[in-house]
Amino acid sequence: MTASSPAENVAGRLSDRIDTTVAHPARRYNYWLGGKDNFAADRESGEQIAALYPAIRTVARENRGFLQRAVRFLAGEAGIRQFLDIGTGIPSANNTHEVAQAAAPESRVVYVDNDPMVLVHARALLASSPSGATAYLDADLRRPDEILADPDLRRTLDLSQPVALMLVAVAHFLDDDERPYDLVTRLLDALPSGSYLAMTHVTMDFIPPEVAERMLAEVAAGRFRADGYPRSYADVARFFAGLDLVEPGIVPVSRWRPEVPEAQLPPLAETSIYGAVARLP
Repeated sequence: MTASSPAENVAGRLSDRIDTTVAHPARRYNYWLGGKDNFAADRESGEQIAALYPAIRTVARENRGFLQRAVRFLAGEAGIRQFLDIGTGIPSANNTHEVAQAAAPESRVVYVDNDPMVLVHARALLASSPSGATAYLDADLRRPDEILADPDLRRTLDLSQPVALMLVAVAHFLDDDERPYDLVTRLLDALPSGSYLAMTHVTMDFIPPEVAERMLAEVAAGRFRADGYPRSYADVARFFAGLDLVEPGIVPVSRWRPEVPEAQLPPLAETSIYGAVARLP
């Protein structure tokens, strides 16, 4: 009998948690980005959304671009060396630790996600530079105290020193009853002055009215399952109350410190997600 490898053992333990018949946001996002770590249900859901809002793949790409630019700013100009990335998603090119450690090899990164598919790929997320460190927590934004108390987090990050809290495309999966503002505040309260919050959040502020109406009608008719909660500019701004916004403030992600001329940026109607970075005073 041949012994199973550690990776096979992990995959076996996770198999009961992975429901391939139900679309999962992380796997659907992976599909929109052109990845292969998704199932038929994810692709079907992704195409259903794309039929209603064809720009969704642009949104996914622009959101990913914001993550990379924000991390470069944080590790470079802001001098941050510690990152807590919650809602990591399935690894893609230029993950948080890769971008941060390219700028500052000693950067330390803790990834957090509740999707077992991400845990399958955790070894890719743990490939740190020799002078830095990474860790992965199988945890949930809805339980911030468990994240903050986790021994692996405490071994990797020094919470007495500034940390960049990365909440990229995750808070919009929390409805108001789950108290998303309180959850984010609890995490920020555990971080010292000089830390940062980098966040993106979907919105319908820029979606053409006829498209928004069609999407809402599909949801109301039960033909479309909405697992996200778009918020307006004012609602997104509440997450940053009391923080010092970094220029240019809360803007569509494509407009946050773009690296291409404005003429090459997608129209606002194709970038229905806000992004911002702010410093804890």
